[in-house]
Amino acid sequence: MCPASPATSGLPPHFGPRLVPGGARFCVYAARASFVEVCLFDRDDDGVEHERRVPLTQHSHGAWFDTIPGVTHGQRYAMRASGNWAPDRALRYNSAKLLLDPYARAIEGEVRLDPALFGHRVGPDLTGDLTVPDDRDSAPYLPRCVIVSDDFDWGADAPPRTCLTDTLIYEVHVKNATASHPGVPEHLRGTYAGLCSPAFIEHLRSIGVTAVELLPVHSFTHEPDLLKRGLANHWGYNTLGFFAPHAAYASTADPQGVLDEFKGMVQALHAAGIEVILDVVYNHTAEQSQARTTLSWRGLDNPAYYRLDARGHDIDVTGCGNTTDLTHPVVAGMVLDSLRYWVQECHVDGFRFDLAVALARGRDGGYDPAHPFLAAVRADPVLSRVKLIAEPWDVGPGGWRTGQFPTPLSEWNDRYRDTVRTFWLRDLAASSRGDTGHGVRDLATRLAGSQDLFDASGRGPLASINFVTAHDGFTVADLTSYDVKHNEANGQDGLDGTDDNRSWNHGVEGPTQDLAINTARRRSMRNLLGTVLLSTGVPMLGGGDEFGRSQRGNNNPYTQDNDISWYSWDFEPWQQDLIETTKHLARLRREHPVLRQRRFFTGRPIDADGVADLSWYGGDGEPMRQRWDGPTVDVLQALFNGVGSSLGHHCVLLVLNGSAWAAEVTLAPSPRSAAYELLWDSTHERPAPPGEPVAAGADVTMGPSSMQIWRTRTPAGPAGSSGPG
Repeated sequence: MCPASPATSGLPPHFGPRLVPGGARFCVYAARASFVEVCLFDRDDDGVEHERRVPLTQHSHGAWFDTIPGVTHGQRYAMRASGNWAPDRALRYNSAKLLLDPYARAIEGEVRLDPALFGHRVGPDLTGDLTVPDDRDSAPYLPRCVIVSDDFDWGADAPPRTCLTDTLIYEVHVKNATASHPGVPEHLRGTYAGLCSPAFIEHLRSIGVTAVELLPVHSFTHEPDLLKRGLANHWGYNTLGFFAPHAAYASTADPQGVLDEFKGMVQALHAAGIEVILDVVYNHTAEQSQARTTLSWRGLDNPAYYRLDARGHDIDVTGCGNTTDLTHPVVAGMVLDSLRYWVQECHVDGFRFDLAVALARGRDGGYDPAHPFLAAVRADPVLSRVKLIAEPWDVGPGGWRTGQFPTPLSEWNDRYRDTVRTFWLRDLAASSRGDTGHGVRDLATRLAGSQDLFDASGRGPLASINFVTAHDGFTVADLTSYDVKHNEANGQDGLDGTDDNRSWNHGVEGPTQDLAINTARRRSMRNLLGTVLLSTGVPMLGGGDEFGRSQRGNNNPYTQDNDISWYSWDFEPWQQDLIETTKHLARLRREHPVLRQRRFFTGRPIDADGVADLSWYGGDGEPMRQRWDGPTVDVLQALFNGVGSSLGHHCVLLVLNGSAWAAEVTLAPSPRSAAYELLWDSTHERPAPPGEPVAAGADVTMGPSSMQIWRTRTPAGPAGSSGPG
């Protein structure tokens, strides 16, 4: 019988460094390498760094491993791999290139752009011959991996585990949120510690946020092309290490302190009842295409880690030069290990998978909802219990797959985003010109949870992450202020960023002193926020939209680490009003369970008296019936029946007027109630208290392009009409 020790069993140990009595055990996957070394870096008394190379002598199942005596916490290290240089077979081994450990839990320093970082010979312009190896040592220009301790005093930390029905997600960039926040100590602004400062947490709690979704916090670096233009990757979708928190977001330079500060942020947010969801980028790495740098995976085992064609060239379905190959068990295992690490050791509560289609492409290149990686995540006893959100597209063939991911994943619903923007902005612009819009059929489907997208896969409305803005694209304020993008600061001649904004500037491009235009813009902002917060599904707000944050018309500010991106906390009165509106809308959502459905509406009676769970009416108070496809229809009423079910004791009536003109609306008949009370009107700059009761069936005047929320008062008689099908 073989002893259990990895060195004698023939099986490799877990990947990454592990401290053992007397030293540390290292293990890395490099199946095609002929030789792998761990490079230990230490400084002498004069501060001069010295590199000591130690070969890994054990080799099994494609892994190289060994125990190195004397290694302990704080050790700086990296790796080198030797093997064939055969670009025609995608083998690019070059021992002159220092390589980061894919499993490093801390990365110290930054990538300093230099031709030596390229595995092949390049000139000062960073172009050259991909077939000729470069013999310059890249060590002076690459960060160091650091061995850190997982010990952390979590105290009584417990994940909030907020049900999706009660979840309100706030997408936020760690630095942008507090870089200029006056309530955060200056040395903590723009850091993990700043994000969990009392001032920022109080703001989140005040507007009802239950989860922050952080733009990438995995260690990342900047693309060479950006650095050549004097710019940097500010968003972080350029991963350098899947296990290491990005050090620049910490208030300390100590690698152990960086990890502890990240954990402390999670702990503090949990104590406030706020979950932490990470936006994770496993679809590609910072190495980009083979014409770019060799930093880690490419130098260890290029054909294993990346999707390659028959000629050994990168298959790029991410738009970033390379695509990780999750059909390879070691690569899938690395991603699963990374996800579990962030849950088990760092206590995060979920993940949003960037370009998730790329993670689920099979060997034939097509998207596979039964892909082994998705199956593994769904079956994993740790990962299956946290929030999982897919960005359901990539840029490859057949890459748009909204509604096609399996349970329990939720998805960013781009159909929702586009429909809501079209109704409140694009169609409003048309109405102001006397033209017709797109009607209300698709809007009704989105308000009710997008059953057309998510029902076939056995999922309910909680599969739909409802949003109108995110990090890429206009903010809510910019949607109402710009017809076209203004991305000149990005240095790409305005060619970057989408042109499909579905925005409307209300008559003037950009800032204006015109009172009527600014009033109309603010009303449109309230309409957009109100729709997101009151639709069936899981709402997600773009950080800063609650106070009308602008990026000056830049819809792709991924290079803008400045006041274009940083939140300004110096509010004008209208911004305070918008915050109060957001608070009010979030409170209405919490108080009315009928707006937070787990299952799709049927449009059929739910009680013996024949009252439907959801009924639709036109502006005349009559059931929609055959009017769904009329492009001239711009007033819609949705009656959510919360009486007589397990969802509460009130019915809620949403009334939307998408035209540029005031409208006389006959309120829909109400089940078991003779009257409604008005809870919110988007024509009001600031939420007003409920007014006097208004009889069901009464005529009311709605302002142009506005939204009202009514609630039934006392039990009375029936109503009903089925939905758009």
